[in-house]
Amino acid sequence: MKQLLVGILFSPLGLLAQTGFVIKGNVTGLPEASKVTLTDVNNATDTLARGTITNGAFELKGNVKEANLYQLNFDGASKKTVLFMGNDQFTVQGNVENLQQLAVKGSPVHDDFVAFQTTFNPLFRTLSEMNQKLYATPNVQPGDSVMVAYMNHLDKTKAAIEKFTIEKKNSPVAPFVLVVTSELEQDISVLEKNYNLLAATGQQNFYGKILKQRIDDSKIGAIGSQAIEFTQNDTTGKPVTLASFRGKYVLVDFWASWCRPCRMENPNVVNAFNKFKDKNFTVLGVSLDRDKQPWLEAIKDDNLTWTQVSDLKYWGNEVARLYKVEGIPQNFLIDPTGKIIGKNLRGQGLQTKLCELLGCN
Repeated sequence: MKQLLVGILFSPLGLLAQTGFVIKGNVTGLPEASKVTLTDVNNATDTLARGTITNGAFELKGNVKEANLYQLNFDGASKKTVLFMGNDQFTVQGNVENLQQLAVKGSPVHDDFVAFQTTFNPLFRTLSEMNQKLYATPNVQPGDSVMVAYMNHLDKTKAAIEKFTIEKKNSPVAPFVLVVTSELEQDISVLEKNYNLLAATGQQNFYGKILKQRIDDSKIGAIGSQAIEFTQNDTTGKPVTLASFRGKYVLVDFWASWCRPCRMENPNVVNAFNKFKDKNFTVLGVSLDRDKQPWLEAIKDDNLTWTQVSDLKYWGNEVARLYKVEGIPQNFLIDPTGKIIGKNLRGQGLQTKLCELLGCN
């Protein structure tokens, strides 16, 4: 009876002790008695554990709400690194002068994070290099080799994202990957498809909730819904309302003078405007510029002869926020009744849609 009572009294404590994390570290190059801390990447003021270096070794104990990105801070060397971890028991070994080669053993979640880095860092590096080349090449057209190469590599990266999501759907790293790569995908249906591949736990964790919010926000301005009314000033300071275009097909085009992909798309919009302006079609440009002069110069240089509005608030543009626009170029095609009938129509896709509606003869 006594043994049974002891077991009942102490087993909950034993279980509780096993629910937290334990990090046993051995990192050379750190001053004796210097401090090591673990903080939340998403809340830098929240210190989750503290330890002290003794002969290069330290131990951190604590509890985290869920697996996420956390920051390991070596105060004695003013250096830090990140761990994707939950309530695991694992080891950390290496040299403070080469934290990128830190060996983390015993955390399956961090192993998935390393797999993400191994797969995607080279892809992101190449994508960045190709993007810089695009910006440095004047007058790039959609069919030019530099653009074709960029789009092919972008498609390769998107395929890798879907593959990783399928293979790691039960890992908390999968929704993290979808969040950090979401700006690469303009088609929200693709993001939603990948979100639906996740396990229920992933959909409900920190990054899964961010994804769900982005998907829900994107449905504002969805095809088939009524366009949200707005008013914004044109280049002369005169208020322009979306309602004033009722009775026409109007393309609400979000762009900016500083946006290279927007400037590359502008000739296609000009072509469509000139071809269909006499068929009850027009364009209403909404610029995410913050300085008026570059905005006006871009309008002139790109021959954008339709109505243009902006509040010069950059990404804080009130109309962009109303429509949950988080990437440009982006557009909405609205019919004469005010209903959205097309979205993100670019290049030949815009002309094909207008031909379907208004005829090409």
